[in-house]
Amino acid sequence: MNHFHCRFFYVATLLMSASPIKNYLSLVKFSHTIFALPFALVGFFLGTYFVADQPFLLQKFLLVLGCMVFARSAAMAFNRLVDRDIDKENPRTAVREIPAGKVSVSSARLFVILNSLAFVFCAYLINTMCFYLSPVALLVILGYSYTKRFTSLCHFVLGLGLGLAPVGAFIAVTNQFYIIPIIYGIVVFLWVAGFDILYALQDENFDNTHQLNSIPTFLGQKNAKVLSITVHIICILTLVYVTYLSTGFYGSLGTLHWVATFIFSVLIIYQHWVIYKGGLKKIGLAFFTTNGLASVVFGILFILDITMR
Repeated sequence: MNHFHCRFFYVATLLMSASPIKNYLSLVKFSHTIFALPFALVGFFLGTYFVADQPFLLQKFLLVLGCMVFARSAAMAFNRLVDRDIDKENPRTAVREIPAGKVSVSSARLFVILNSLAFVFCAYLINTMCFYLSPVALLVILGYSYTKRFTSLCHFVLGLGLGLAPVGAFIAVTNQFYIIPIIYGIVVFLWVAGFDILYALQDENFDNTHQLNSIPTFLGQKNAKVLSITVHIICILTLVYVTYLSTGFYGSLGTLHWVATFIFSVLIIYQHWVIYKGGLKKIGLAFFTTNGLASVVFGILFILDITMR
């Protein structure tokens, strides 16, 4: 066992020394972890305070955070690895770490393997169900990287991957499935799919030229925007429903939760207004700032509501 640990840290040290750590953080867009993390915490606190009826466990909380970080890092690095030749030809993505030569292919491959193993190991330490389901989660989040080669529904596969966050975190605490976190997972699924359709608008011409699939290449820009806002309206209605359901089931949970739902909904609609008024040059504001803020505000208000009841 000691030999294994020494070997593991030796390989990890080689990996980190191959390129500056900041290149790896940029490779996986570590800052974008903020999208799904608050909803993972929603699942965690739901399980802790209302179903498991147990005190806050720091060790389990850190393991859930570890699962989130390792799984997303593996998924993003794998996506960059699989798409490296495509990214090299796209002027928008040619500056990414692998095509730009900042991170080597072998280092990125090792990075994916280490993060995948770390994710499975954290799941093993949490409970049996998380451990058994960890390969399924990896299949979804890693498999997404290939989907745009054969289906325009790739955005929904991405949504499914992030939608696992609240469900997985809830299972980490309770070792069981339950309807409320599953509905929150559906909210994340619809939310992510909707904004990823918008994000894909900027690559419509490139994707058409290189025979890559997306909603914009399948439906055209105008219809893609219509589908995106339709998906987001369904997302908002689903969120309102689960807020009502949560309020009824958990009794005192309500005021801040409803405020969180309102702010989240307004920000989701606002991103469509931003793109409508400013065009694709406003994608950065609509995609990163608005969605990140929506997720963080919702998570904070929900957790305050559930812990201060």
